[in-house]
Amino acid sequence: MKKTILVFALIFTLFLQAQDSEDFKIETIEFIKLTGSGAAFENAIDQLGMMVSETNKEAYLKEAEATLGGIYNKIAELYMEEFTKEEIKELTAFYNTDLGKKLAEKQLGLAQKSMMAGQTWGMEVQAIAQKYK
Repeated sequence: MKKTILVFALIFTLFLQAQDSEDFKIETIEFIKLTGSGAAFENAIDQLGMMVSETNKEAYLKEAEATLGGIYNKIAELYMEEFTKEEIKELTAFYNTDLGKKLAEKQLGLAQKSMMAGQTWGMEVQAIAQKYK
C-alpha cells in the first residue's frame, strides 16, 4: 500500500512538472512570435513559395505552414535552456510595450544590415592580416 501511494505521488509530481514545462514552452513560443521571428518565418515561406507554380501554391502553403510548429518548438527549447520562465515573462512584457513592438519590427532589418557591416569589417581585417603575412 505504501509503495502504491509513493508511485502515485511520483506520477502526479511528474505530471505537474510536465504540465509546467508545457506551459513554459507555450509562453516561450508566444515570446518568440512577439520578437518578429514569426513574421520572418512567414516571409521565408512566401519568398520560397515564389518558385512554386500557382496550381501548387495552396498545397505548398499548407505543407510549409505545417512546419512552423516544429521550428517554434526547437527554438523554444533553445530559449528555455538560456532563460527561466520568469525571465521569459519579463521579456514578453517588454515586447508588448511600444518600444518592444518597435524593436520586433526593426530587428530583422537591423540583423541583416549588421551582418553586411560585419562582412565588410571582416574583409577589412582580412586585408590587414594579408599585409602582415
